[in-house]
Amino acid sequence: MSEIKKLYLDLCMSSVFHSLLEKPLLLHFSSYARSNELDKKIKAYAAMTSEIYASGGSLTDAVKRLVFEDENVYIKARAHKKEISKEISIAVLRELSVFERLATLTPEDFKLDMGVEYVSPFAFEKCNLAAEYEERIDSIEKHGYGIFASHPMFRLETSGELSPIVSADKISLDSFIGYEQERQTVVENTIAFIEGRSALNVLLCGDAGTGKSSTVKAVANHFFDRGVRLIELRKDQLSFLPEIMGRISENPLKFIIFIDDLSFNKSDDNFSMLKAALEGSASARAKNAVIYATSNRRHIVRETFEEREGADVHRNDTMQEKLSLSERFGLVVLFQRPTKQIYLKIVRELADRNNISLDPSDLEIKAEEFALRRGNRSARCAEQFIKSLL
Repeated sequence: MSEIKKLYLDLCMSSVFHSLLEKPLLLHFSSYARSNELDKKIKAYAAMTSEIYASGGSLTDAVKRLVFEDENVYIKARAHKKEISKEISIAVLRELSVFERLATLTPEDFKLDMGVEYVSPFAFEKCNLAAEYEERIDSIEKHGYGIFASHPMFRLETSGELSPIVSADKISLDSFIGYEQERQTVVENTIAFIEGRSALNVLLCGDAGTGKSSTVKAVANHFFDRGVRLIELRKDQLSFLPEIMGRISENPLKFIIFIDDLSFNKSDDNFSMLKAALEGSASARAKNAVIYATSNRRHIVRETFEEREGADVHRNDTMQEKLSLSERFGLVVLFQRPTKQIYLKIVRELADRNNISLDPSDLEIKAEEFALRRGNRSARCAEQFIKSLL
């Protein structure tokens, strides 16, 4: 029996990491190991290599990622500091040694097994999977487990399931120009949240294009290594908020529930759901979660003059209920439209970063013309102007 076939049989014995056997990489490897026909082995190897390439080109890294992201009974118990049975501990060590053998296979191993002159290459390296796994568990409040182990941002699908945002915005805090004080306020609140101190729900409000949403995403990226994850919800998905809070409440990570471009109509059912979460309702709030929302409106609920003069007997109470939603955020950060001087400062610094060699006065004249054509000055407008020059 070949070594690859022995490895396959050992993998089939996995119990703690049993779910990994259904992952595409393992399915292709299984097809390869089970086949006795060369053409089927070649096809299975090609499919397996394609999966490795999709993960970055390293078999070792691909296997590690699968193991580290697996949400199994052992890692859940360790995360919640529960007692682990001797039998499960023995099984984990044995299975990790098997996956380590898989992670350190080489193209030459498959080449010899098939008896061919060429196979598609892939990267590999030696590793101590058991030691690395234990190291991650020791810092599980930073690494997490399951789908939250490798990605900083997540979205809610129409099915109600959370999924990673694979092409998430990689923006960093040092990429911004201006609004340093506003951004620092959000950063300090997030640090307090990470450190277990009193942290507030945050409303970032103000003019469009001033960097409110980008600030939230940059904060999530910056603190990824300290255990912060972002879950983005649309306003029409707020009915899922209690369910999401329940799912993450026992997780060792910290979560920012991000609601972008928030506003409500007078009859919006999602109003009460958000209100309950902001007020700390047990069913709509998790201790390891804060809500960061952005809005172009200081008062989030839209109100018409007709509503102010409406027939509601307790009109003033109703009006105050609507206007006070923004006040239920413990921290409100205002991003105002930049002055001409700040707008031009942003333009100059962006031009320097992009190596645009225009006379400063010409640059400023063109930037002003660009802003006037669009009817406003903003950080987004400055960025669009620089892109137009590039």
